Amino acid sequence: MKIFHISDLHIGKQLHYYNLKDEQEDILEKIIEAAEQEQPDVLIIAGDIYDKSAPSAEAYEIFDHFLNRLTELPKQIPVLLIAGNHDNASRLSYASEFLEKSSIYISAKAPVQDEHLKKLTLTDEYGEVDFYLLPFIRPRDVRHLFDEGVVTSYDTAVAAVLEREQIDFSRRNVLVAHQFFVAGASAPEQCDSEQAYIAVGGIDSVDIRHVERFDYVALGHIHGAQKMGAEHIRYSGTPLKYSVSEAHHKKGITVINIQEKGTPLQIAQLPLEPLHDVCRLEGTLEELLRLEDAPVQEFVSITLNDEDGLYRPKDQLEERYLRILEVRLDNARVRHKLEHTMSSEEQLTPFEAFQEFYQEMNGQPMSEEELRVIADVIETAEERV
Repeated sequence: MKIFHISDLHIGKQLHYYNLKDEQEDILEKIIEAAEQEQPDVLIIAGDIYDKSAPSAEAYEIFDHFLNRLTELPKQIPVLLIAGNHDNASRLSYASEFLEKSSIYISAKAPVQDEHLKKLTLTDEYGEVDFYLLPFIRPRDVRHLFDEGVVTSYDTAVAAVLEREQIDFSRRNVLVAHQFFVAGASAPEQCDSEQAYIAVGGIDSVDIRHVERFDYVALGHIHGAQKMGAEHIRYSGTPLKYSVSEAHHKKGITVINIQEKGTPLQIAQLPLEPLHDVCRLEGTLEELLRLEDAPVQEFVSITLNDEDGLYRPKDQLEERYLRILEVRLDNARVRHKLEHTMSSEEQLTPFEAFQEFYQEMNGQPMSEEELRVIADVIETAEERV
């Protein structure tokens, strides 16, 4: 049985204020093209369909078009999707019974007293494969299902829910889950775009020992494709790069081929090429302006190494680079100033810090009018905190 495993679509997400509608529509179309060519037996989407719990109408339209395109393929591919921590369970599960008529199976809510995890059984030449869909859960979501003291953490919540299923591990079983899985003291590689949603101290972590007996564990939540402690426990990563810290990632579809029980899995990564890549560039302003093979169409993070003062470098760079995410300065003076600031007990106010930043980037102080504008912005922001 051939499985396509993707996750963390984050439809509706922006990248440094750039709308990614075109990029997301393009990558979803490429997933459909890959499905048409490779003809998997099932497509798994392991959570975080949307970037916000209240998606925009545009985000809904993008995902609706994606699902419609999948149902139009010559070979109907069952789609198994779960809610992630970014998704609103009620919104995602809307019309789920109707969608099952088109082989789209959604599990968005934690199980209740008289229910168990959504389970789908598919058949191939070797027999049946049971797929268990475990949406993102918090301890409070399932504590009522068990005796007092059983569920005290994310780890015990997932363990208790899976034990409650009384899974027959003599059969072939696949788990789809969206949690922060770790292997003992080893945590997955994380990126800036996801660290804000990982609890400090790892209190939301779940150990893989609770899922090791599954034949394959399809995970969501982490943006870089990677195995977690064992070959058959994997994060697929995002299909697109959602932060500069993901610039080095190779995005794609995780392809799993399950054969007879006990046979090693066949695992491959099917590359996905974005409409516009995310990359880093570093050098002097002069070097970057005359760089012949510069990725002018891509999303770029630029670090300038000039020691001399620069006048409005971003304005000059924008004539060559169409999608600048950020322009940073890294030279001896900046590093010395940073070391001095970190070693000093004196802390700059936001207003003072912005003045220094402006001076460093533009080679001149702010005008009185600019000072007034920034003062108003900072005052307004502080009032809202």
